[in-house]
Amino acid sequence: MEQRSVKHIRWNEIEAEKLSPLLQRQFVAGENLTVARFVLKKGLIVPTHSHPNEQVTYIVEGALKFLIQGKEIVVAAGEALCIPPNIPHSAEALEDTLNIDVFHPQRADWNNQTDDYLRGQK
Repeated sequence: MEQRSVKHIRWNEIEAEKLSPLLQRQFVAGENLTVARFVLKKGLIVPTHSHPNEQVTYIVEGALKFLIQGKEIVVAAGEALCIPPNIPHSAEALEDTLNIDVFHPQRADWNNQTDDYLRGQK
């Protein structure tokens, strides 16, 4: 029988990736999903992109404006947004924002650093 291990993770022990002057990310990967903690500064634009992962975004502090299928959706502190796989979307930080994203399956592009759409954004 395969031995599985439990991971106890403390965000303060994970080094933050500085993807741009306005964006920091920390993430952990489980067997089937990725959980990320983002710190976005007001004005940051995440350009339109899509991925094969289902995404749930929970806003802890601040607010993000998403553009999805021609609709603007503002998600504020205490709210969540579910994005199905392969749906193009973009986001703008309306204020300094802390959010938690959960992706299923794991974000392979993050693991191998081919997530160019996030790196170097202004």
